[in-house]
Amino acid sequence: MRAMLKTLFSPKPRLSPVELRLLKQAERVLQSDDDVLPSSPCISVCRMTEATGLCEGCFRNLDEITGWGHRAPAAKRDVWRLIAQRLHCHAKV
Repeated sequence: MRAMLKTLFSPKPRLSPVELRLLKQAERVLQSDDDVLPSSPCISVCRMTEATGLCEGCFRNLDEITGWGHRAPAAKRDVWRLIAQRLHCHAKV
């Protein structure tokens, strides 16, 4: 698990400072204890990218954004995991 997280969270040169900060936040959330309630990834940059269907600020889709408040902590961690994967793929573009 640690090796996978290290691969997911190694900084990528093509990420902006804001994206790097979001990736580091994902790392902290995913490495925290299961009983800690994950914070929201929202950074108040709420613009949906037409090409990807993701928010430019938090890399979530509309379902993930609107359902955040109703998700269980484990489901919130799943969304954070998806965000980290999306950032990782975004860095390769």
